[in-house]
Parts: sequence; structure tokens; C-alpha cells
Amino acid sequence: MLKNYREFFNSQFSQEKYLAFLDDIRRDFDYLPTFRIAETPFFISKELQAKLMEGSQQVIDFIQKPGFKALTEKSLAVNSSVPKEDGHPQFMAIDFGICEENGEIVPKLIEVQGFPSIFNFQMNLFEKLKSHYPFLGELTPYLNGMDKDSYLEKLKEVILNGHPKENVVLLEIEPEKQNTKIDFYYCKQDLGIPIICVTEVIKKGDTLFYKDEAGSLIEIKRLYNRVIFDELELRKDLILDFSFSDHLNVEWAGHPNWFFRVSKFILPYLKGEYFIESTLLSELEEIPEDLENYVLKPLFSFSGTGVVFHVKKSDVEAVQEKDLYVLQKKVNYAPIIQAPEGMIKAEVRILAVWPEKDENPTFMSNLVRLSRGEMIGVKFNKDKDWVGGTIGLFEH
Repeated sequence: MLKNYREFFNSQFSQEKYLAFLDDIRRDFDYLPTFRIAETPFFISKELQAKLMEGSQQVIDFIQKPGFKALTEKSLAVNSSVPKEDGHPQFMAIDFGICEENGEIVPKLIEVQGFPSIFNFQMNLFEKLKSHYPFLGELTPYLNGMDKDSYLEKLKEVILNGHPKENVVLLEIEPEKQNTKIDFYYCKQDLGIPIICVTEVIKKGDTLFYKDEAGSLIEIKRLYNRVIFDELELRKDLILDFSFSDHLNVEWAGHPNWFFRVSKFILPYLKGEYFIESTLLSELEEIPEDLENYVLKPLFSFSGTGVVFHVKKSDVEAVQEKDLYVLQKKVNYAPIIQAPEGMIKAEVRILAVWPEKDENPTFMSNLVRLSRGEMIGVKFNKDKDWVGGTIGLFEH
């Protein structure tokens, strides 16, 4: 991909420069993320970019179909339903594995989430990369002709929705303990909104408040929701003054219901060049003989929890709630990035926002994860280099 940039980057790379780049990130908040930041960006050709955009648009087209809410109502029935749901997800993260099929590079949809990702960190990550490799300024991580300023304006639009920044909070469970807290720090820096734990929210009637640094009670008019319900359900030790199921006098920047509606739940319904054969266990006529070519996934999980990569017949048979699991064909990730030693696989997450008033979402930027293992993820890349989180760069 963009061979000239790959060769030039590799020629400019050194371990010293990489450590200086990491230290540059650390100095902003005296904190380095707990997830691994990769040594290199991913240089994406116009051809692959076009395929990523086409696949992403096909996901959006499916969500915009008139019967989508009726189709996904069961996803709420088996989880939780929160009042005041809006007409569409305000955030989208669309994950594609960069795969090889019949000798061609094709993005294949791995997962889709109607939930925020690390929008602020990715913007700042590109700025850090440019400061250490100035020639990267010739490329862009942004989509739709955006630059840093227009990206930030659109992000403010969807998160703040015109409210004063002190009345909008980033809501999370013990944010200081989350792997993604570097994004929270940059969000507070870039947008000026406070970071609040669910246990710090105060409820008076149907209105929510938090205490600022001076101890004053401030009304919360909009929640930038980063809470994963899976985690909230497990945390029986947390004492909350409110419930997500309450009818609250508050707006949601990322309504919780969309986390369930736009999820692995829709994978079996997506058909086409960019989608992987996926079947609900409840609709499986017989268990395939070649289970080594499949992955077993729970429909509602986060960060890969519960995924069975080496599937046995007994794994499939053991599932009790067969309408909550999907059997998905494995894909052939292409070793596509030339590292100083060996080739690297990649997964690209297209990031989109969709303010309430907008008829269509805006594709904004991306996140890339690099891997040397059989899957993209920490446990498959332990003690390896040129792996981890990074950003994809496109030609203008």
C-alpha cells in the first residue's frame, strides 16, 4: 500500500525515534496508554480507501432501511432498553479486516458498533506522528475532505449539541481505570467537558447533576455516554444515584440502545462482497464439519470477550441461548504491511458521527490495529513489535 511512503517511512524509522514519539504522548498528561501504540501508520491506497467507503456505506444503507428498528427490537429485549431513544446512532465504528480473496485485497466487515470510539485520541495521535515524521503531513487520516479544524467542529456538534461545555459530561465507569482513558483526557482538553464516573452523578427529581472542582452543583443536560452495559451489569459493587432505565431530563450523545441494535446482532443479515458469512446458532441447520474455518461469537460482548477462535463441536452444542451466538466464517487476513522484519496484518475501523438533525452520518477518520498473530488483539501479539493501535493515512 503506497509503496513509496512505506519505503521512506521505514528508512526514517529508528527505535530512538519511536521512544521519543511515545514520550511525546506521555508528556501531555504524564500518562502513556496501557494499550500498545504501533510504530507505524498504515498507508492506504485510493483503491482500498474506496472499498472501505463502499463497505461502510452498505452498512449505513442497511441501518437506514425502514424495518431496521423492528428487526433489532429483540436486541433490546434480551439486554436493556433505555428511554428517549433517538432516530439513529450518533456514533459508528465499522471494523474491517484487510483480507485476501482470490488474489485481491478486500476489506471484510468484522464488527460494527453504534458506540463512540477514541475520536479525540486519533486526532492527536496524527499530530504527534507528524511532529516526528513531518512528511506525513502530505497525507491525511480524515475523510470527506476534512481537516483537523472541521473534524473537531463536527465532533463538538455531535457531543455538545449546542450546550455549554460545563453542562455536557463524558460518562464512564471509573474512568481513571479504563484502557481508553487517554481518549477521555484529550476529549476534556479539546472540548472542555468534564469526565464523570457514574457514581458521581447526583439525581434530583428527573434531573442529573455533578459537582465541579469548586463543589458547586452543575446540571447535566447531555451525556457523552462511554458506559458499556456489560461492565455495568458486572459491577454490583457500584452505588448509583440514578438508573439508565429512569425517564431522565437529559439528552444522550450516543444513546445506549444503539450499542445493542448496531452490533454483531446485524452480522447475519448483511450480505455482499464486504461481509462474512455469519449464521445465528438458532438458524444453523447442521454444525459444519470444517469448524476450524469458523469463529464462535456472542452477539453482545465488548473487546472480544467470549469469542471462541478454535471452535469444537462441543462448543457449539454447549451454547444454551442459541439466538445470542453467531458462527462466523474465518477470513484470511493479508500480511500487507512491510515491517523491518516480516509482514504485518491490519484491521481498519472507520469512524463516523451522526448528529440527531443530520439525515446521513459523516465519515470522519479511522483507527487501525496491526497484528502479527492469527487474530487482531493483545493476547495474539504479546511481546511483538510493529503491532498495536495506530492510524490509517490516505492520499489527498
